[in-house]
Amino acid sequence: MITQDQVDRILRLNGNGLPLVSLYIPAEPDRTGRRAFLTRAASLLDRIRPLAEDRSLEHAARLSLRDDIAKIEKSLEEEPHRAGAVAVFSCSGNGIYEQVWLPRSTRDRIVVDADPYVRPMLGVLDEYYRTCAVIVDKGTGQVWEHYIDEARELEAIRDRTLRKPNYAAEAGLAEYRVRNKADELSKRHYRRLVGELKQLFGTGRFDLLVVGGHAYEVPAFIEFLPRELRERLIGSFTIDRETATPADIKQKVQELVSDHAHQEQRQLVGEILEAKAARRPAAVGLDETLWAASLAAIRTLAVDEQAAAPGVLCDRDGLLARSGKTCPLCGEPLREVPDIIDELTETVIDDGGEVRHIEPETELRAHQAGALLRFELPPQ
Repeated sequence: MITQDQVDRILRLNGNGLPLVSLYIPAEPDRTGRRAFLTRAASLLDRIRPLAEDRSLEHAARLSLRDDIAKIEKSLEEEPHRAGAVAVFSCSGNGIYEQVWLPRSTRDRIVVDADPYVRPMLGVLDEYYRTCAVIVDKGTGQVWEHYIDEARELEAIRDRTLRKPNYAAEAGLAEYRVRNKADELSKRHYRRLVGELKQLFGTGRFDLLVVGGHAYEVPAFIEFLPRELRERLIGSFTIDRETATPADIKQKVQELVSDHAHQEQRQLVGEILEAKAARRPAAVGLDETLWAASLAAIRTLAVDEQAAAPGVLCDRDGLLARSGKTCPLCGEPLREVPDIIDELTETVIDDGGEVRHIEPETELRAHQAGALLRFELPPQ
């Protein structure tokens, strides 16, 4: 599972004068998928073998590439355990090797450059929210990070509380002073938790916030949240911190995040259909959306989760279509592909656009795909 630490580390990679290999391979865990995976890996590595023997490169660069190829070959012999994609970043001469699993498939490719080729990785990860979950009660707080299907506790905060409600009263203090003292300790604890959250969100590390705890404590804590954190809050849940397991917390968080994602996906579909009806730059339907992608016109692509269709593409001009023999732009033969929607999503990512897979059933299901565009399309 890819983590934020890995993403940050990969973004900082640099060949420092040596070539850095970036490789992406889609993966399926069944037997047929494994054969295809190994075949793709061998084919991609064959493309860069001549570089490892190219005398125009310095000796250190050639040695590093040879070691990269051998190391990647050995590492990829291991069978993928889940569907998605494997991304590898390697520069043996600098001791660099990062292999990560991506939760969605990507187009297979290999790039040799001074810096890592990260756009496909970031395009996939942009679809997933990084969520901060705080489990709160009057004296303790737990801060959790949830991302894709990984959950980990970041920190636990403990503050002073009264041992029991009537503790001070038993010592001879008036009841209202006991209550005031308990309330003041709780407020101090909540403020400290809020301060920690402001620091975490201030770094840009998180997208969403959820709050869990006892039913009578969660609303009290939410009252302390400043506007910038309330804007990230997507919901709360009831849970007993003392008896809850990490799996219990993870399930509660995932339910809230899933509901939020579905709501945003429905909203995006509505925006696309509304823009199309109002004659603003938008595409609805697979043919029109493929034409928009061919022109690098797509700002945000929405693809129904169940959509799949064969198609054709031009390797020279990047034209995407559902059918055809020759490219109308350059006259070259079009190449048939088993799923043109895979090519569509990868093209949009390569062109710097956003991709959203629509999981709930919406009006988009009948159209398969739609998009908000950067400009009006010329006639096909």
